[in-house]
Amino acid sequence: MLAAQQSYAESNGCADHTTVVERLAERYGESRQTIGLASDNSVVEVFASMDTGSWTITVTRPGGPTCLVAVGQAYQHINEPLANLDRGT
Repeated sequence: MLAAQQSYAESNGCADHTTVVERLAERYGESRQTIGLASDNSVVEVFASMDTGSWTITVTRPGGPTCLVAVGQAYQHINEPLANLDRGT
């Protein structure tokens, strides 16, 4: 599966956002887990499958297509609290 995702990322790594989301859902069972805005106003999203552990990171530049930038395995959702920064001083 990872090889198939890497092949997709290398050969057809960009498409309109709707198409990318549909392909990730249909082919890999991935759904969006996180979303954020980069300093250049690009939207960065992480898609993952809780069943298989596969994950994909996409970037959508303003007015542009959505592109796959990384894929992998062993996705885990972690909701860690902020580290205690109080050093007792």
